[in-house]
Amino acid sequence: MRILWLSGEEMEPLLEMGRVIEAVEQAFREHGLGKVQMPPKVYLYFEKGDLRAMPAYIPALGKAGVKIVNVHPGNPSRGLPTVMASYVLVSPETGAPLALMNATYLTDARTGAAGAIAARYLARKDSRTLGLVGAGRQARTQLLATAELFDLERVLVASRNFSSARRFAEEMGSSLGLDIEPCEVREACGADIVATTTPSREPVVRDEWIQEGTHINAIGADAPGKQELEPEILRRAKVVVDSWEQAKHSGEINVPLRRRLLFREDIYAELGEIVAGKKPGRESDGEITVFDSTGLAIQDVAAAALAYRIAREKGAGVELEF
Repeated sequence: MRILWLSGEEMEPLLEMGRVIEAVEQAFREHGLGKVQMPPKVYLYFEKGDLRAMPAYIPALGKAGVKIVNVHPGNPSRGLPTVMASYVLVSPETGAPLALMNATYLTDARTGAAGAIAARYLARKDSRTLGLVGAGRQARTQLLATAELFDLERVLVASRNFSSARRFAEEMGSSLGLDIEPCEVREACGADIVATTTPSREPVVRDEWIQEGTHINAIGADAPGKQELEPEILRRAKVVVDSWEQAKHSGEINVPLRRRLLFREDIYAELGEIVAGKKPGRESDGEITVFDSTGLAIQDVAAAALAYRIAREKGAGVELEF
């Protein structure tokens, strides 16, 4: 029995963003229809970070698998990524492992895709500006994915370190041919679509900065105790989560729920319900909408299956004896 190994260098060319968006949107649709298996992610907590295990099975895709991913905020000082991940893709028919892949970029790409999909259903159709709060890897794929679905005219990027925002603006502006401006957080929050990608445990986005009609992709809060938005924003917004079971203990809503500033009935829907047509998305231009993204295992298996299929078509990767 043989297994396909795909390195980090090989993965990015296999995961073209438009195709990742298509695959992840289908995964959300299956989730909304109740046709997936996805236990809640499991955490191990270390002194300097955490590790998560994320299994999922999508019958319509004919693939299953599990991702192991860490988040260690201090890693850049060691010359390592904050997030590193590996993925084992499995045949549901035999249980045999099909592929082992570096899933670090896969994690970035599928998270960017989820933000763009949420914006497709929740942002105003005429949205032309994107505000990024955070200038790291997740900000990069939020920009790449959103640019696939919206005709962006202006991008604003804010970071705790202004030099990071300036570097991001120069690199991504040149790459995409977009006007990207480094700015303060308040200015970035004036965009039509706002994506927050920080690891903050204290709100970095104030309620007074968010205008009517804004859509927010809250990406950074993915573990208990994390939050990026003032709870008042959530109280006046249409809040959509990727998964209630995950978001209630590790998403943007986890802290306000624990403090009883927000309640279950304040959560409008899961994104899959909207993608599947069970509930409408944005219903007026004046609505404030928030997508609380914790990152779902179904996104990973959809992206991993895509990478595996394209790798087979192109002869990428190395086959190893299992």
